[in-house]
Amino acid sequence: MTTNTNPTNLRGRAAGILLALCAGLFATQAVAETLAIYAGQLFDSESGKLLEKRTVHVENGRIASVQKGFAKRDREKLVDLRKYTVLPGLMDMHTHLAFEFGPRTYMETFTWNAADYTLRAVNTAGRTLRAGFTTVRDLGDSGNVTVSLRNAIEKGTIEGPRIFTAGKSIATTGGHADPTNGYRHSLMGSPGPAEGVVNGPASAREAVRQRYKDGADLIKITATGGVLSVAKSGQNPQFMDDELEAIVATARDYGFTVAVHAHGKEGMERAIRAGVDSIEHGTYMDEETMDLMKRHNTWYVPTLLAGDWVAKKAAIEGFFPDLVRPKAARIGPLIQGTFAEAHRRGVKIAFGTDSGVSRHGDNAQEFALMVQGGMSPADAIRSATWNAAQLLKAEDELGSISEGKRADIIAVAGNPMEDITELQRVQFVMKDGQVFKRPAASDGLVVGE
Repeated sequence: MTTNTNPTNLRGRAAGILLALCAGLFATQAVAETLAIYAGQLFDSESGKLLEKRTVHVENGRIASVQKGFAKRDREKLVDLRKYTVLPGLMDMHTHLAFEFGPRTYMETFTWNAADYTLRAVNTAGRTLRAGFTTVRDLGDSGNVTVSLRNAIEKGTIEGPRIFTAGKSIATTGGHADPTNGYRHSLMGSPGPAEGVVNGPASAREAVRQRYKDGADLIKITATGGVLSVAKSGQNPQFMDDELEAIVATARDYGFTVAVHAHGKEGMERAIRAGVDSIEHGTYMDEETMDLMKRHNTWYVPTLLAGDWVAKKAAIEGFFPDLVRPKAARIGPLIQGTFAEAHRRGVKIAFGTDSGVSRHGDNAQEFALMVQGGMSPADAIRSATWNAAQLLKAEDELGSISEGKRADIIAVAGNPMEDITELQRVQFVMKDGQVFKRPAASDGLVVGE
């Protein structure tokens, strides 16, 4: 659910400069240590089961081994989580770190600079990490803010999750994510591939190559209308088959996966047939669409939290523009039912919230909505660990607490298999072997020799 933005190369450079200036203020990460983590219970994301009494050995930011029982080696420092449930770092496959929706969001396009979006993204990235989400996909920004943010986080100058970013999402003229929707005519201009707006296969290829030049990690396209864009339709198809095929073929040349915003059935099915990797939202998919997704091995990222959030805000007079409000009221409540049927029919599901619509840091509220929709707590957690890693094609690095993988580890006080809302109260966060959040000493955590 992308809002209107107007990225330029100048804004992108400004964002990079600002993040560099922020480096000294946010360089709080310590050098990764050799640790033994005692886990009272450990969630095995491969099997979806809780294992009792495990020790996780961490060296150089990676998991060296996992063994039964509690056994610290002489050279290791201890992280005592015997009173906690330990899980792999959570992964959100649909976020917008540079945005956070509010009553003035539509005016920000005209009043905010790249520096404003950057400072917000620094804040939202920190909140996301402390909520237990150690990896995210960012599916649409302004001025390549999240490319610079990703780089700063990788260098250790900013605290935040590992980011796989699409940079500016790709739209068609007047479509969802055209950055000039809703502008008066004298301001609209004619944005092109560099700004993420395409018409025809040639400009579609150019837009993919521009994302590569910008430093993106994947491609995001808006294949149908959207809820929050200032445009009439929230579901009409907005790409032709030849445009979609050009995007997917070019993306493959550059090693990109392709994520697709889609509400309407026709636009969704065109994208699935073209070979995209994931459908986001998927509101009006039906049984035929779901079967098509299964045949094409397409992932579904439901974003239930966004649907719930926009439906509630649509009831508030004046919160949304008049053109947006009826779409939010109509489309938002439908996503939950679509998710329940897709899960029942065996569509592959990866966790995603569309945070930036809802508040960053509240990402784990999605789990409760998934469980309400009929998914077991174990499968909901797997969607944000094991499944998400597969969607990212990073299963060798992420998604489970297994030997050789990155040491992304979180812990909660209770048992999320019994109460999934425990994931809204993450007590301990480690990313790449570095501890970013820990409980108070009185809660039972000991770190020492």
